Amino acid sequence: MADEKKDLGVAEFTEGIRERVGENSGLDAVIKFAFDEGGVIFIDGKSVPNVVSNEDLPAEVTLKMSLDTMNKLYRKETNGMMAFMSGKIKLDGNMMAAMKLDQILG
Repeated sequence: MADEKKDLGVAEFTEGIRERVGENSGLDAVIKFAFDEGGVIFIDGKSVPNVVSNEDLPAEVTLKMSLDTMNKLYRKETNGMMAFMSGKIKLDGNMMAAMKLDQILG
């Protein structure tokens, strides 16, 4: 693809996550991405059908990062553990819920 290096925004990531999560991802967790630049992606993997939205609702775990970090994760230029260990991703809440993201995003 010609635009593979193009940075994606919150709307594009929301749609991509919505497609991957589908009706019933088996995630069984409520997770939120909060971006430094503003905007959130909320994933309710406990409801069926699963819900992915941009509403800023309470979650079991919130992953705080920049859109730049999210783009690097998407392009596999870094991995989640490295980004977390280097402080590029801040975690607030249940780390085990965050680990479940691997099954839908990995």
